[in-house]
Amino acid sequence: MELQPYLPILLFILVGIGVGVVPQVLGHVLGPNRPDAEKNAPYECGFEAFEDARMKFDVRYYLVAILFILFDLEIAFLFPWAVALKEIGSTGFWAMMIFLGVLVVGFVYEWKKGALDWE
Repeated sequence: MELQPYLPILLFILVGIGVGVVPQVLGHVLGPNRPDAEKNAPYECGFEAFEDARMKFDVRYYLVAILFILFDLEIAFLFPWAVALKEIGSTGFWAMMIFLGVLVVGFVYEWKKGALDWE
């Protein structure tokens, strides 16, 4: 059994590992390690990072995260639809318009209920 045909696959694996690992190792070895109060401060999570893990915090944090995922997935559905629009024709177009309409109604409802307001 000859292994010559597998050489490109081995090279892809090695290059992939190199591209993923080498910058991290270089950053760890060469990068400065001077943490200060600003670097250790909470970052976009709404609570202190080094406190009790069982503390209570506002449900709105989860609500905003879920809404972000919902509307992010909407965009993920739009790209393949836009690429295949000529093949799927007017039926696919109107199906997507109904999908977008439902999402817009949900977005307006959330907006009016104040789910997007961060206090």
